[in-house]
Amino acid sequence: MFTAAVITVSDRAFQGLRTDASGPAVAARLTQGGFSVVARVLVPDERAHIEKALCALSDEHDIALIVTTGGTGFSPRDVTPEATLAICERRADGIPEAMRAASMAVTPRAMLSRAAAGIRGQSLIVNLPGSPKAAVENLAAVADTLAHGLMMLRGGPADCAAQP
Repeated sequence: MFTAAVITVSDRAFQGLRTDASGPAVAARLTQGGFSVVARVLVPDERAHIEKALCALSDEHDIALIVTTGGTGFSPRDVTPEATLAICERRADGIPEAMRAASMAVTPRAMLSRAAAGIRGQSLIVNLPGSPKAAVENLAAVADTLAHGLMMLRGGPADCAAQP
């Protein structure tokens, strides 16, 4: 079982003007998928706050999978992908590509997602949309493969030739 953390990026939820619905929904989906959700964090749509939370969870807490929800759209305050890529050492472009492809079957607006994914140390970081429904759908599209990636990232036995 891998550890996981969920970071909700939302000005309104951070200010107490809205209840965070996406963070709990994503945490529940991760738990159902066999992850141990050990942290949930709420930050505003501020690049410095997002970067600080990502670095702390990766560097200080050694979380295997860090998932963000929110801040992946076209709004001027949507800076989650930029914050993620700024602190990552390596990109994992196939993950958001797969999420967008799966989401396109649900809505053509999926092409507007700017979600990113990358690796920092031994942590995999994945951006999800802010909508609870879209966040869970996007996570479901890649969840089964994430464990294999984490096995490779963390030095465990991972048979890349085995079929999922």
